[in-house]
Amino acid sequence: MSSLTNASCCVAIGLAFISGVQRPTAAQPIRATVLSVGDGDTLRVREANRTLNVRLACIDAPETKQQPYGALARSQLLALAPIGSTVELSIHATDRYGRSVAELNRNGRNLNQALVTSGAAFVYRRYLSACDRQVYSHLETQARLKGLGVWSVSGGVNRPWDVRASKP
Repeated sequence: MSSLTNASCCVAIGLAFISGVQRPTAAQPIRATVLSVGDGDTLRVREANRTLNVRLACIDAPETKQQPYGALARSQLLALAPIGSTVELSIHATDRYGRSVAELNRNGRNLNQALVTSGAAFVYRRYLSACDRQVYSHLETQARLKGLGVWSVSGGVNRPWDVRASKP
């Protein structure tokens, strides 16, 4: 490897750590077994000999305290990825809490997109760069126009990122 290539590699790694989000190299999706569902956008899985905490990429579900929408988002994720089921993770990054940020698939269905389609979650535009922005935006618009889930309230419920930001 040339010294220029080594330098580029080190700069890329350094930038990933500075930004607070590590971006793994592109890899094949990994198969894992669902162990538990925390809320509408987090779960724990077992892959080989390790347990991973997973934050669903591209979306943000209502917080648990945002009733009834937080509980509905969790129930929806649990229905889509039941405990004991096999899922595929396409990991985009590792967040500042050490969670794998991933798109989740089961039986050929993107579950992150399914949550947006049903109105159980919002598109998380702030962290949408590694996702298909056009598809996610279209799905959210359709859910909003149909008044599904979080969109059943005029203007939608409070966005989870705003709820978290308002914590004292």
